[in-house]
Amino acid sequence: MSEQTSSRLRPPKGWALLTCMGMIALLAGGCSPASKVYKVGILTDNPNFHAIGDGFKARMTMLGYAVGKNLVYVEQPPGSDPADLLHQAKALVDQKVNLIFSFPAPETTAAYAATRGTSIPVVCAYAQLDGTNMIKSGREPGGNLTGVRYPGPETVSKRLETMVAIAPKARRIMIGYDKNGPNTAIALGALRALAPSLGVKLVEVPVTDRADLAADLSARARLADIGLDAILVMPDDINASPDGFAVLSGFASDHHIPLAGGLPWMIQKGAIFANGPDLATVGGLAAASADEILSGTAAGTIPIVTPNQNLYFNYRTAKALRLTLPEGLLAQATQIIR
Repeated sequence: MSEQTSSRLRPPKGWALLTCMGMIALLAGGCSPASKVYKVGILTDNPNFHAIGDGFKARMTMLGYAVGKNLVYVEQPPGSDPADLLHQAKALVDQKVNLIFSFPAPETTAAYAATRGTSIPVVCAYAQLDGTNMIKSGREPGGNLTGVRYPGPETVSKRLETMVAIAPKARRIMIGYDKNGPNTAIALGALRALAPSLGVKLVEVPVTDRADLAADLSARARLADIGLDAILVMPDDINASPDGFAVLSGFASDHHIPLAGGLPWMIQKGAIFANGPDLATVGGLAAASADEILSGTAAGTIPIVTPNQNLYFNYRTAKALRLTLPEGLLAQATQIIR
């Protein structure tokens, strides 16, 4: 073979190195393990907040997590007893989930208790964290918990301020609250501090269940003076349940007094307005924290998120009560039923 022929058939310089690198890459790709599948436990027992779970899952999908591919949701059957919540949380721990997503407050308390002493992080949503020992601070929670807090003090304060703006003649504002509710103490503290500056009196009705609430209102209905001019929904399961809210809205309707709600659906059922965070958005914010954790960030270093509040008004209800909704408030509204 001539030198010319030999030169013509010789591979280009560096070809051998490129070939080796290509083969290594092919072998590495062919032998790489399957993508990690994350197990996310979901702990919730309150159907009023299902939109939080929907928002969480939708955002997780947007972030690139696909059920059956790199994500599995482990959901426990609902139970009505707090002891059941703790049992369910421990069951999730036993299944070695990568994290627990819990909402609202009672479920988060159970998840926090069940994961103590483990390496399983907890992402909460709509949970009362103020005044608890579950976090060190909002900026640096510490431990194994982060997520989205329920802004209880801000929410009930805004609710009372809005009621006074809408119904300035209402001087006696009833709050019927679950005296054992996890959100109650913080909400009461905020309202008691604010009421005097607004010139209103809180008519406090502590109860343990819906029957207690109904009994108090039934007794008032028999009096010449019912002793209140407006009602504020409190952040607990008695007020937020459809049956509990029906007790409040029925009384408010019968006596032609304004009722302030805490969830959007309440303006369809008798509330003149409602205020609070959008639940689907809350779930989405929690998903962002979950993604950080699954990407390797320690839960305790991820700041707690405070969601924005929305305002919802029922213009028809206001008109029926001969009340004027201030334009400034209407301009802030997320939804107005006219």
